[in-house]
Amino acid sequence: MEVQGRIALKIVALVTALLGATSAVASEAEAVPGEYIVKLKSQNSIFSVGLLSHQLNAEVKSIIADAGIVVIHKPAIMLSGYVIKSLNENPLVEYAEPNFIYHANKTPNDPSLEKLWGIKNVGQLDKQGGAAGTPGIDVGAEQAWDLSTGSEKTIVAVIDTGVDYTHPDIKDNAWVNIAEANGKAGVDDDRNGYVDDIYGVNFSDAAKPTSDPKDDHGHGTHCSGTIGARGDDGKGIVGVNWSVRIMAVKFLSATGSGSLEGAIKAIDYATKNGAKIMSNSWGGGGYSLALKEAIQRAHDAGALFVAAAGNDSSNNDVSPGYPASYDIPNVLSVAAINNKGDLASFSNYGKKSVHVAAPGVNIFSSVISGGYQSMSGTSMATPHVSGIAALLFSHEPNLTNVELKQRIIRTARPWSTLKGKVSSAGIANAYLALSNTNAPLDPDDPANWRTQAVNYSTAHPYNAKENQKFEISVSGAKEISLFFETYDTEAGYDLITFFDRNGKKLGELSGVGTDSFSQAFAGDYVKVIFTSDDSMQKYGFDITKIAFR
Repeated sequence: MEVQGRIALKIVALVTALLGATSAVASEAEAVPGEYIVKLKSQNSIFSVGLLSHQLNAEVKSIIADAGIVVIHKPAIMLSGYVIKSLNENPLVEYAEPNFIYHANKTPNDPSLEKLWGIKNVGQLDKQGGAAGTPGIDVGAEQAWDLSTGSEKTIVAVIDTGVDYTHPDIKDNAWVNIAEANGKAGVDDDRNGYVDDIYGVNFSDAAKPTSDPKDDHGHGTHCSGTIGARGDDGKGIVGVNWSVRIMAVKFLSATGSGSLEGAIKAIDYATKNGAKIMSNSWGGGGYSLALKEAIQRAHDAGALFVAAAGNDSSNNDVSPGYPASYDIPNVLSVAAINNKGDLASFSNYGKKSVHVAAPGVNIFSSVISGGYQSMSGTSMATPHVSGIAALLFSHEPNLTNVELKQRIIRTARPWSTLKGKVSSAGIANAYLALSNTNAPLDPDDPANWRTQAVNYSTAHPYNAKENQKFEISVSGAKEISLFFETYDTEAGYDLITFFDRNGKKLGELSGVGTDSFSQAFAGDYVKVIFTSDDSMQKYGFDITKIAFR
């Protein structure tokens, strides 16, 4: 009876999970009620708003002419799936999708006096959590500054909540549209479609953009300070770049949210106005072909698109998060670490789809009204990498966007806790990128220790109610780690547990993994106990070598 009840509970849980996953697809992708992005098969179709409204049976809210897109409005009471199906059946329409809403990728935190451990980590205390950092776990900016401190010719578009371009630490590094600054007020002097866009454009009301992208939230200004707070000016903080040009492209409102329509227009504006690097600390919505095409246009223009991996503690390889997960050559996805080099508890990850990690916990930077504050999130990690990209481009301006991305990934500093979490298995490093130096091996990574071959395995598949014990030792070793060629157990129920000689539990594994080392165990001995219930029998595991030092 107990076994049947246990199996029944698991079946209910599985069905619930499946139903939950199905409903999540429909509910998680937040969108502007009643609004849809419609890509037309021919731009020639945009010849009459009135006729187009009639042909689409909808109000045409706005037009993104360069993309061949119209934004339409239908009664919010109409089911989104029905509207999209009807639009996609229209012979004028290439595709239709909801006008998704995006949010800043920030995990709020209390203000802190902690300084810039992400740029120079000397093991200072994290005053918010009371934990001392690991010296050297930073982006290597101090060494990189011997090679370059940045350039006023390099433009970084901060696509976000705007930028406080009057902030004392940012104003001297703010991008200025010279044609508009020296032109006539109320005139589109550079004929780019926007009047008086001196510092950038505000697309938070995407249908009615304005020429003032000043931050009214704080998130974009915080990111901007990490990228390029003015250096060597005797006040405030310093960014990864002492000198740079920060273009303010606002599409997230004072509440930290914005629409797909605004995101497309923001990216296109940055593309047309010469941004070499785009810093994107935002995410949400679902997969959008229109957004992907905007990022592709940025790629075609030679821009690097740096994007926050997200703050859901999830695997982007399994559950993609956008825009970071678009498979476009210029997208560089960033996870967050704490001051010890561990993946932040909130950070998304992905062995294939997330590329590098960077400091993202309790990051001290500029905020609106001339202030400073600590914040956490992959939002804070992203501008560290955007800053590295800007510094590298200033040092080697002939590099393409793809070469910038490849250099940053290849020169990331390996860190054992990031193996399997990001494709580079490391922390983005400015000095190694600028000096084009391969990072030194991580001495704490068991992959770099001496090894000996062994063979410890369960049955394949393992038995119900299994209880196997393996005692493993390496004479004279000070530390050992076990290499699992594979493990595949019922997650949370069938466990691989590690103990020391005194029976103290050291840790456990459960679920699925391949080609991975266990945690390191002090001394020359570890006992492995494998236990299973009787509801599901999977492959089990194979331990094929021991690493030791």
